[in-house]
Amino acid sequence: MNMQPPNRFSANAAQMPVAFDRHEMSQILSVYGRMVAAGEWRDYGISNLRDMAVFSIFRRTAEHPIYRVEKHPRLKSRQGMYSVIGMDGRILKRGHDLRAVLRVLERKLIRAVNPD
Repeated sequence: MNMQPPNRFSANAAQMPVAFDRHEMSQILSVYGRMVAAGEWRDYGISNLRDMAVFSIFRRTAEHPIYRVEKHPRLKSRQGMYSVIGMDGRILKRGHDLRAVLRVLERKLIRAVNPD
């Protein structure tokens, strides 16, 4: 009996869940870390599903996510596999480049400065 886990080249690879790779996680956690340092966000969750991967961002633990960063590989050739979705379900940004899509979240860090 073969007890080896499936690798990405096996016949079962199509049934494996979608996940963010190391480079994608680095980009997401970079933005997340800056927002935590600014006191805006406190917690996150990661879901690896059959057709998409989701990075959920929470203002406080145990509440609904305020943002979701989603990866849908089947949309790669269409409007782009990355998207940022707000709490109300609206797509705030979608595209092929994760860094460009994440910029919609970084706008929250830019605040008006009162001249003294």
